[in-house]
Amino acid sequence: MRTAARRRGAPRRGEPSARERLIKTAIELFYQEGIRAIGIDTMVARSGVSKSSLYRTFASKEELIAAFAEEQNRRFWQWWDDTTARHVGAPRRQIEALFEAIPEQLANPQFRGCPFINLATEFPDRRHPGTAIACTNKREVRKRLCILARALGARDPRQLSDQLALLIDGAYSHAITLGAASLRREISEMAKLFIDAQVNSRKSRRRAPHAEHEAAGQRPGKDGEAEKGGGSR
Repeated sequence: MRTAARRRGAPRRGEPSARERLIKTAIELFYQEGIRAIGIDTMVARSGVSKSSLYRTFASKEELIAAFAEEQNRRFWQWWDDTTARHVGAPRRQIEALFEAIPEQLANPQFRGCPFINLATEFPDRRHPGTAIACTNKREVRKRLCILARALGARDPRQLSDQLALLIDGAYSHAITLGAASLRREISEMAKLFIDAQVNSRKSRRRAPHAEHEAAGQRPGKDGEAEKGGGSR
C-alpha cells in the first residue's frame, strides 16, 4: 500500500508556515533524539518543507537550534505562568504549585529531560545561540524563585531560590536516570522543607529575645531591661 507523501512548498491558506512546521519538527526531533543526531535532510523529510525553503527561513542549523530553544523557552514560561496564576498573592502556594506540577511533566512518556540542560550538554560553548537561551532560562528561573522567596518572607531569598532551582534540575535528572515513580511526593515535600527552614528560622529568631527572658524567669521591662518574674520583691 502506497502512503501519501508530505506535500512540500508554500502552505495553503490556514496551514502552518514553513517556519512553524520547521520549529514544530525541531521540537519533536531535537528533543526526542538529540540535536546533533538530526541532520538537515531529516528535517526536510519530516517537516515537508523543501530544503530551499528551509534555508530561506533559517540561514544555518544554528539559527534553527536557536528558534527551537526560543520556542522551548516560551512553552516553559507559559507553563510557569499558568501554574502560578492560580494562586496570585500567595507566594508560598505558587511555589508549592510548581513543585506539584513538575511530576506531571516527568511522568509524560515523551519526557526526555530538561531541554535546556540537554542543549547545553550538546553545545557547551555558552556563546552558541541555543546555549545562550538555555542559560538565560536557568538564570530567569532563579530570579523568579528569588522574587517569590522574598515575597513569602524567606530569611535568605537568594539561598532559597538556589536550593529550589537545584531541586528542579535534580528532579529532571533523577527522572531520566532512575525514573519518576518516587518523585511525586518527595519533590513536593523537599520544597516545603526548604521553605520551612527559611521561614520558620526567621520567626524563631524574632521570638528568641522574648524566649530567652522567659527561660530565665524574666520579662522585658519598659526601657528594654529585664525584670524578674515570679515572687514579690
